[in-house]
Amino acid sequence: MAESTLSEKDTYICIVLGASGDLAKKKIYPTLWQLARHNMCPKNTLFVGYARSDLTVPKLREKVEPFLKVAESEKDALESFFKRCFYVKGSYTESQAFSNLDAELRSIGAKHGTSGGKINRLFYLALPPSVFAPVTTHIRATCFTDQGWNRVIVEKPFGKDSDSSAQLSKHLAGLFKEDEIYRIDHYLGKEMVQNLLVLRFANTILGPIWNRNYISAVIISFKEPFGTQGRGGYFDEFGIIRDVMQNHLLQILCLIAMEKPCTSNSEDLRDEKVKVLKSMDRLTLENTVLGQYVGNPKGEGDAKNGYLDDPTVPKGSNTPTFATALTYIKTERWDGVPFILRCGKALNERKAEIRIQFRDVPGDIFAGRARRNELVIRVQPNEAVYMKMMLKKPGMSFAPEESELDLTYRARYKVG
Repeated sequence: MAESTLSEKDTYICIVLGASGDLAKKKIYPTLWQLARHNMCPKNTLFVGYARSDLTVPKLREKVEPFLKVAESEKDALESFFKRCFYVKGSYTESQAFSNLDAELRSIGAKHGTSGGKINRLFYLALPPSVFAPVTTHIRATCFTDQGWNRVIVEKPFGKDSDSSAQLSKHLAGLFKEDEIYRIDHYLGKEMVQNLLVLRFANTILGPIWNRNYISAVIISFKEPFGTQGRGGYFDEFGIIRDVMQNHLLQILCLIAMEKPCTSNSEDLRDEKVKVLKSMDRLTLENTVLGQYVGNPKGEGDAKNGYLDDPTVPKGSNTPTFATALTYIKTERWDGVPFILRCGKALNERKAEIRIQFRDVPGDIFAGRARRNELVIRVQPNEAVYMKMMLKKPGMSFAPEESELDLTYRARYKVG
């Protein structure tokens, strides 16, 4: 949102549709809290959760609070944040439910907003794509305000294939102006994903070696240590490729592979990303490994259950929960460099990282003991950037040893 569109005289109501869901409690509400704690949204911003679940604000807080980062000195600020939160229960398909939501929004704006200013509405669709169409139809027909501007944020996945994506785009275009729609992938908000731009284009040292002459392979990984946890019905409709690979990992791939944009504004970034995607090989089954996790009889708790043991998963489903794919980008910079995308659920650890593997040192004089350099960007957990390098082992010998130039964010910036 352009800074010039925000006024302390106006009221801003952020409506989170799907407020009882996993995405809302783990990502959206923690982000709203971060914006509030750092004074990055106007003080007269109100947050309204909407979902089918029978919740109250205290119950919603119980679900959300374990995922909030709150310092001891911020307890009062957290109380203030939740005083600005509201909750409305309703259907995603019934017109009357959205009429009720509109009435609640008008009431909340009148009671808690600033007097004399505009009352703007921002609708965040933290919902499965299956309900995007009815929800957006009802929002446009019933919940758009005439007292200020309106915006609609559509979360990934944007459809489940090319046809459904095009159909959704056509549907939204028939309801909203283009500048009223924001299509987003929440993964782009992660600190280290955003840091890729600065790391690549604000450091002279990386520019000359960021190409096929020095880089041997790029590996982008996403691992979760838990399974579907009762969300199998949603997950089974999409699988790990649509849920993670074709959005989160492709966004990272584009940031790694794209050329320097003219500016850092969204349109220039988008243009360079599109060029990467147009130059990228189509994924084929020959270059893909798929899998589905099974239970471990010797495991504890959820570890004993396989994907098909989730009662919300259809019997006999062959939806993949793990995928590794190999692709190439046919550009002068990257031709011949393999890009390996890996993602999966119920694996051995929680980790998302990027590994830039460099080529072997030519003319080796250390009898094969010199290992290739590797730049590692850890997205989560414990964000870090480190370079694996060869150094002389301390002592009288002249033996090379692998070590790391380590920038761990928690240590450097004292962040949680």
